[in-house]
Amino acid sequence: MSTTIVDIKKTAETKMAKSIESLKAELQKIRTGRAHPGILDQVHVDYYGSMVPISQVANVSLLDARTISVQPWEKGMGPKIEKAIRESDLGLNPSAQGDLLRVPMPALTEERRRDLTKVVRHAGEECKVAVRNLRREANDHLKKLVKEKLASEDEERRSQEDVQRLTDRVVAEVDRLVQGKEAEVLAV
Repeated sequence: MSTTIVDIKKTAETKMAKSIESLKAELQKIRTGRAHPGILDQVHVDYYGSMVPISQVANVSLLDARTISVQPWEKGMGPKIEKAIRESDLGLNPSAQGDLLRVPMPALTEERRRDLTKVVRHAGEECKVAVRNLRREANDHLKKLVKEKLASEDEERRSQEDVQRLTDRVVAEVDRLVQGKEAEVLAV
């Protein structure tokens, strides 16, 4: 069974949606001055010999706008979690208060904010490149259908216009996400 125009469009749309999800996840990792429990998602801690995300061994929540609290579910996990956070590349310095760990978010310097906006723009640009590659891929598949006489040139042209509209919509979404994150980073 050969692929159809509908399949090609659907595949392109699905892959572009995945690119957007990937960008959202990437932007969430970028630390702003505000606390966000998701910041600790990529930090793993040793739990009986296997490395697991902190969220699987402790309750991670917000104490206030600039402080994350980490409440281990088991006694003795506190020091391990504290060490894992300290050794992560997030530049965070947790402090223990009994079983509870407080993770204050340091304020960002103006220079660091500018650096972060560059990182945000770069992530957005990479996502746009991925989306454009998906558009090219879809258009190549459409051309192949015409070559194999499975679609007319008119159908191909209309489909390419649809793919282009989809691409424009996704690129606009990327721009919106990047602008939102930049505003968040620059907000003092």
